[in-house]
Amino acid sequence: MERVLILGATSAIASEIAARYARRGARLYLVGRDPAKLTALCDRLGSTVVGHARADLDDAAGSAALVHTALEVLDGLDVAVIAHGLLGHQITTEHDWNAAEQVLRTNLLSPVSLLIPLANALQAQGHGHLAVLSSVAGERGRPRNYTYGAAKGALTIYLQGLRSRLWRQGIAVSTFKLGPVDTPMTADHAKNPLFATPQAVARDIVAHIDRGQGGAAHLPWYWAPIMSAVRHMPESIFQRLGFLSGR
Repeated sequence: MERVLILGATSAIASEIAARYARRGARLYLVGRDPAKLTALCDRLGSTVVGHARADLDDAAGSAALVHTALEVLDGLDVAVIAHGLLGHQITTEHDWNAAEQVLRTNLLSPVSLLIPLANALQAQGHGHLAVLSSVAGERGRPRNYTYGAAKGALTIYLQGLRSRLWRQGIAVSTFKLGPVDTPMTADHAKNPLFATPQAVARDIVAHIDRGQGGAAHLPWYWAPIMSAVRHMPESIFQRLGFLSGR
């Protein structure tokens, strides 16, 4: 029976991931910030949830103890999903260090503080899968979201190094570079056909984890060729294209 830890479990995508694991009988430990949402999710998923914790994942000082407790309750770990994030407000982060620091903390420092104890625990047991939600925003700095993108880009690089460190021990590390998803985090964004649904993204994440190979994946798949073109575009051209470099 799979033992699954989901951090940031009350987000739209993570709750769908949890539901997919619950339907196949996995034992779940869920961590979320909002106690009401966390309780509702646990009630919906029923007895497959063997433990849960309300936690502010930005409190990096508590990350090791949080992970230790989850592993004790689950009696080991097969899959850990780190799914929390904060888009923030780009223009505010350009003028207010506190706002910029919050975006960097939630999207980079907090995940790293969790990955350190998780990676060490999986290395000690000799198996497991770490899955982390990143973003296509981390592949090139754009004026509309470069603070968020910088944090996600750094997280993606950290995961590259972690993946190479752990692969000899048979531990998989997956980085999911998500394009825009229709969730509460993007509620005030104009939608277009490139937006995915949480259900579709969760399905693809679980399917990728099931293959057990780790690696990086763009979700939905069509973001891979799109971002390849964006990454390799000369800056002199990029800056002239308002739909890419504008606000």
